[in-house]
Amino acid sequence: MAAFMEDALVEARRARDAGEVPVGCVFVHNDKVIARGGNEVNVHRNATRHAEFICIDATLAYCREKRLPARQVFSEISVVVTVEPCIMCSAALHTLAVKEIIYGCENDRFGGKTVIDVAAVVGQRINITGGVRSEEAMALLKEFYKGDNPAAPPVAKKKK
Repeated sequence: MAAFMEDALVEARRARDAGEVPVGCVFVHNDKVIARGGNEVNVHRNATRHAEFICIDATLAYCREKRLPARQVFSEISVVVTVEPCIMCSAALHTLAVKEIIYGCENDRFGGKTVIDVAAVVGQRINITGGVRSEEAMALLKEFYKGDNPAAPPVAKKKK
């Protein structure tokens, strides 16, 4: 499954080029990518439009189109994402009971495994593997955060 990390990195680069935080994700089912996405938070002005949620929506559409039972498909999906899913995304993926999550670099501020053990909270254990091509994923984040986020609100100056 780690071979699909290149697909996720492509999505992360697309997100970066669109002015988004460079996180990319693919959902793999039966050794085939059925959903792909990058962060779309800024373009939609919606903080929930993380790469994983883009893929969840695409998978639901795929299941409708193919007339497949979504619950079963999700249970057979490997999630490959460049950055450890945040707490929100991790909770969603655990609730959907995906087969496994494979990520690049850790998310030491909001990670759904590093910061809080979402699996324990949700009560659903899934296989999680981190550190796959982590240097490349981290390099994309560092490159992005060297610049300004065009969608960030202006910094408010404190009055004395």
